[in-house]
Amino acid sequence: MMAELPKEGGQSRTRAGLAGYFRAVMAVADKDVRTELRAKEVLGTMAAFSVLAAVIFGLAFDLRVPRTELVVPGILWVIILFSGVLGLHRSFGSETDRGTLTGLLLAPVERSALYLGKTAANLLYFLIVEALLVPALLILFDVNLLKPLILLGLLLGTIGYVAVGTLFAALTARNRARETLLPVLLLPVLAPLFISGVGLTAAVLDGRATSEAWPWIGIIALYDVLVFAVAFLIVDLIWEQG
Repeated sequence: MMAELPKEGGQSRTRAGLAGYFRAVMAVADKDVRTELRAKEVLGTMAAFSVLAAVIFGLAFDLRVPRTELVVPGILWVIILFSGVLGLHRSFGSETDRGTLTGLLLAPVERSALYLGKTAANLLYFLIVEALLVPALLILFDVNLLKPLILLGLLLGTIGYVAVGTLFAALTARNRARETLLPVLLLPVLAPLFISGVGLTAAVLDGRATSEAWPWIGIIALYDVLVFAVAFLIVDLIWEQG
C-alpha cells in the first residue's frame, strides 16, 4: 500500500496541473471576449464584411451561372478566408497597441495556454460570423448549406484556420506592417485547407456519394492535428525570438 502512495500523489498533482492549465486558457479567452464586447474591434468588422461580401457575390452571380451550387462552395470559403484575415491580426496586435503584450507574456502561465486562450476566443468570433453567413447565403443563393457533412467540414476547417491564423498573428504581432504581412504569410499555408473545404462542400451540394466527401474531411482533420502539433512545438520559440 505504501508503494502506491507516490503514484496516487503524482496523479493528483497531474490533475491539479491540468486543471490550472485549462483555467489559464479560459481566463485568457474570457479576457479577450470581454475586451471585444467593450471595444467591438473584431466581431463587428468580420460580420459586416462577410454579410456585405455575400450580398456583392449574390449580385455579381445573379443569373450569370446555370446553377448557383457551382459557385456557392467557393464563395463560402473565400468569404470566411478574407473576413478571418480582417480579425486575426487583432488577436495579438491589440495587445501590442495597448502596451499589454509584455504583461501578458510575463503572466505565470505557459505560453501554450496563452495561445490556446487566444485561439478559443477567435474561434468563438468565427463561429458567430459563420452563423450569420450561412443563412445569408441560403437567402441570396437559395442553396442549403445546413447539411451535416458541410457543417462538420466547416467546423473542422474553422478550427484549423483559427489555429494557424492565431499562430501567425503571434509571429507578426510586433511588426508594424502586421496587417499586410499576416495575409502574405497566411494564405499559402491555408491553401490545402481551403481547397479541401471547397471540395467537400461541392461534393455534398452536387449530391455525390458520401464516400467522396469523407476523404476531404480526413484531410481537414489531419491539417488541424498538424497545425496544433507545430504550434505547441514553436510557440515558445516565437516569443523568445520576439
